[in-house]
Amino acid sequence: MAAFAKYNTFIDEISKGGHNLQTAVFKCALTNTAPTAASDTVWNTTVAPAPAAGNGYTAGGNTLTTSSATTTAGVFKLVLADTVFTATAGGIGPFRYVIIYNSSASNKVVGYYDYASSITLNDTETFTVDFDAANGVLTLT
Repeated sequence: MAAFAKYNTFIDEISKGGHNLQTAVFKCALTNTAPTAASDTVWNTTVAPAPAAGNGYTAGGNTLTTSSATTTAGVFKLVLADTVFTATAGGIGPFRYVIIYNSSASNKVVGYYDYASSITLNDTETFTVDFDAANGVLTLT
């Protein structure tokens, strides 16, 4: 799995109360446009949405399930359940980046994964975003 990279604005928004990580509705979107961690702020505004909806890909990506969002011994850990994209008909892609954003906070970006090269899914192929169930997507100390 690719390494998770946080957007700078996510850290800034956390300090201002811009995310409620325990109740947030997170989404996972695909794009072939490189994220800019220093300046991207909102999905679908400053981050290019791609691929287009269709062929098994829903506009805005998949809604994620939060497995846990808890604080233990002064460390907050966000754990998200894996999500699967399944291509139909014409396929999905290309995409290289998986963007995580908070749809319940005006689509503010959280972070992304870079898979190092573009991926295209053909009909019936799947792509699983395999989140780390033990260490979580992110921790805050």
